[in-house]
Amino acid sequence: MPSKRRLRWAALPLGVAVAVALAGCSQTELHGFLPGFVEGGPAATNQTERVSGLWVTSWVVLLAVGVITWALMGWAAVMYRRRKGQTGLPVQLRYNMPIEILYTVIPLIFILGMFFFTARDQAEIERPWDKPDVEVTAIAKQWAWDFQYDGTQEDNSDAVWSMGVQANPDANGDIDRTKLPTLVLPVDKKVTIDLQSRDVAHSFWIIDFLYKKDMYIGKDNSWSFIPTRIGDYDGKCAELCGEYHSMMLFNVKVVSQADYETYLASLREKGNTGDITDAYDRLGNFPGTGPSSSSEKKGE
Repeated sequence: MPSKRRLRWAALPLGVAVAVALAGCSQTELHGFLPGFVEGGPAATNQTERVSGLWVTSWVVLLAVGVITWALMGWAAVMYRRRKGQTGLPVQLRYNMPIEILYTVIPLIFILGMFFFTARDQAEIERPWDKPDVEVTAIAKQWAWDFQYDGTQEDNSDAVWSMGVQANPDANGDIDRTKLPTLVLPVDKKVTIDLQSRDVAHSFWIIDFLYKKDMYIGKDNSWSFIPTRIGDYDGKCAELCGEYHSMMLFNVKVVSQADYETYLASLREKGNTGDITDAYDRLGNFPGTGPSSSSEKKGE
């Protein structure tokens, strides 16, 4: 049987190899192949690291449990296999109380531990800002999005908005993303997005932000975060909401504060001001037919 010193010397090159392998990993690999990360840049939001950390840690723990379980299964299959010349059944045991307790307590500890860290991180992600820098109302409709940038007046008369229509693929199935609804957000600002639905259940999902929130009639949700990297991101509805659910797409642009102010000014110049949350219930247009008459009246 090898001595402890030999085992230590054998483990040393293995540890070095693991460290070298991890050092060569890209940001995507280090974060469990999740989106939201780029080489040499910050994560997409202040919450993205927290979500990826929970994801990667969970997989590491589960993989360790799997390796131990597979090793025990292999050990039992080899050590207690039927040998040549053996006949009949092996000695039968009714139960082993210490092992039964062990098999009950260890999974319970793992489950409670994963529940604790998940509940802790979710509570932090769901914590709203007391005074957000930017408050946006995202309104889901079959099958597109409206975005209202709320103002400071009590009647919201200084709010500005943009209305969108769903994706219209061409004959080859390609989608012109420049024509999709676009949500513009300033970088490094406290953002709260209030989520509303005009018709059925939808789900607001910005893929690189690693989080999504459901939207229901009669129950408004909200999501608070800080965009931390300028760039373009993809968004979509993540709840099956009808025939054209797959075309309920939108863009997200995280820009500088100056560009954000310029964008709001461009909406004011178009006359897109005031509160539109109750303008109409459904989009009412279908792929290939163009914007609805309601959207045309609103200046789309």
